[in-house]
Amino acid sequence: MSSLPLVVAITGASGVAYGIRALERLREMDVETHLVVTKHARATIAVETDRTAAEVKGLASVCHSEADVGAPIASGSFRTRGMLVLPCSIRTLSGVANSTDDNLVIRAADVQLKERRPVVLAVRETPLHGGHLRLMGEVTGMGGIIMPPVPAFYHRPTTVAEIVDHTVVRCLDLLGLSPEDAPRWNGRRGGEPRPLTLMVDDQAL
Repeated sequence: MSSLPLVVAITGASGVAYGIRALERLREMDVETHLVVTKHARATIAVETDRTAAEVKGLASVCHSEADVGAPIASGSFRTRGMLVLPCSIRTLSGVANSTDDNLVIRAADVQLKERRPVVLAVRETPLHGGHLRLMGEVTGMGGIIMPPVPAFYHRPTTVAEIVDHTVVRCLDLLGLSPEDAPRWNGRRGGEPRPLTLMVDDQAL
């Protein structure tokens, strides 16, 4: 297992599949994870996936309640490799930008930032108004990394799962965790390109 754990938070924004896939990837890489799933995330999991919140929590090494601001990850003395918030709601972004520390997700992110550890916020919102952009700028100035889950297509994905996985890998790259099987741009097309046909439930889009 990697020497330092990673803090992972799943908030209530659309796109919980990203957070779930990140947990699966991290488990494959034998990285210890400390997970916080917010109450709004639990509702989104029920709407967007066929999994239960308990099943998602089961992918993590340790789970913490969002109300437990006394958890180990709420202290800078608890050493970690950083934090990933995937997806990150605007509410959470605002809390981090303003250091409100009113739940464990925001407190843990604040701790990582003050300890100068990487914090990746996959902000899931569009379109954006000036207030959103201001908050992103403030968090960036504090040392956070804003990583919207914007899909890439140079790897010629054929399923939604491949699109999700590629974004997750890019987030993990920012934390110094790089899966060996990650598709990467090599500056050229190798052989015949695959047709870009997205599949959902075995049906072509």
